[in-house]
Amino acid sequence: MLQKIMMSGIGGQGILFSGICIAWAAMEEGHYVTYLPSYGAEMRGGITSCTVAISDEEIASPVASSPDYLVIMDNQSLLRLQNQTVSGGEVFINSNMVTDRPVRGDIEVLEIPVNDIAQAGVGIRYANMVMLGAFVGRTRLVKPATIMDHMAAILGKGKDRFRSANIEALKAGIDYFSQKGR
Repeated sequence: MLQKIMMSGIGGQGILFSGICIAWAAMEEGHYVTYLPSYGAEMRGGITSCTVAISDEEIASPVASSPDYLVIMDNQSLLRLQNQTVSGGEVFINSNMVTDRPVRGDIEVLEIPVNDIAQAGVGIRYANMVMLGAFVGRTRLVKPATIMDHMAAILGKGKDRFRSANIEALKAGIDYFSQKGR
């Protein structure tokens, strides 16, 4: 099993942290993992993306030229990446920020109002974790409990104050699909 994920958004939305969470959880669960971040020179506001590959065997290249999953947090990322996913792939869209929709008919589009869900819970700052929860809740590529159990380590020293809010946002995203019956 080789599963490739590409996550993209605007710098400052937490895209790289979301990718690290998936990669960390996959490693904890015994998989081979690659994580490749990509970002512009801007600290905030530029396009930021990361690629995560998860496999039961060694991974030859961290580049995911044809990801199985796209996680899209902004419109520019959708326009730039929609044609890269494999036929039959899934595209997770932040429906609060992405105004366009993929023009392809061979992929499944999952619209999640992550900003609204985050704002109703712990705050808009955690929209990335809502999206991550929706993603792992739907795909089951990693166990949500693995992310939650290792959140303090993933955050690192001095950031434990963000642990419970990240976990709450993750749970809200997981609950989104279970409540919608998807």
